[in-house]
Formats: sequence, C-alpha cells, structure tokens
Amino acid sequence: MRHRTSTSRDHPGSVLEIDTGRPTAVVEQDSIGAAGASTLITDLPYGPKAAEIARRAVEVALHGTETDLLDDARLITSELATNAFASGSPSLVLCVDRRGQPSGGLEVEITVTDGGCSHPAPSSPVPGDEAESGRGLVIVGALADAWSLTTSAHGTRAWCRLIRAAPPKAHI
Repeated sequence: MRHRTSTSRDHPGSVLEIDTGRPTAVVEQDSIGAAGASTLITDLPYGPKAAEIARRAVEVALHGTETDLLDDARLITSELATNAFASGSPSLVLCVDRRGQPSGGLEVEITVTDGGCSHPAPSSPVPGDEAESGRGLVIVGALADAWSLTTSAHGTRAWCRLIRAAPPKAHI
C-alpha cells in the first residue's frame, strides 16, 4: 500500500512518500527561526498500522528537533492515531505543523481526523482503575501544552500543541 503525503508551508511541492513503511522526504525550511516552518499532511491506513505510519511521519516532519520533543510527539501521535482507528471511521488524516519562533523556540501542532463516530466523546478522559485501555487522552493531556477533541457523526478531530522554548544561550 502506498501513501502520498505532502509537506509544505511556504514552499509548496515538498513530498513525503511512505511505501512499505520507509519514509523519505524533502522538508522545506524558511527563515523563521532555526527550525523553519513546514506542514506535513498524510492519509493514514484505517487499520492497526495507523499508529506506526503516523509515528514514522512525525519523525520525518520533526527531523532535527530535540529528542524529548520528538519522543513526546511520537507518543502523542501514536495515541491519537490509535484512538481514531479504534473509535472512528475512515478516512484517517494526520497533519503535523511545525513553526520556528523568532525567539528560537519551536511550536508543533498535531491533528488527527477521522470520518466520525456514532458515540459522543467521553465526558472524562480518565478510565477506571481496572480498564485495560482508554488512557490515550490522559497521556496526550499530560504531554501537550494544549489539546482538544471534537467528535461528531461526520468527523472527529483530535488536536494538540507542543511548545518548546529556545535553549538557553551559553555564556562564554
């Protein structure tokens, strides 16, 4: 199965193709901060591979960022993609928006949408003590600086933002 993914912000035409789980990409950068600005949008398979493909796409979109940010983004994306597959309907779409800040920091927004679900969002994302699943949104809430979940019969949107300040400058 081949997935076509595009990345762009100010430089349209960058492309990421995921073929049998091997991503390759040209991620464009601009002059806003060291990390630049880019957007990656990809269809995810509606199946158990959704989380794996989403994690690999995030690795490409956030290539070169600090390890802690990349780890948090991969875990969040995995949880959001798993929830979309488990609770939603086709089609699944991942969007990763990366923006460098003039101060040198980095802001990342991750959005996973699906074709909707027939049941409303949980009033509390905290599962019972004996539950074997259902902790994904708790993890997202713990790691993200902001997040939201909007559900309807026509589409579900799970969104979060990660913000990292610029590293302190070394004084010599």
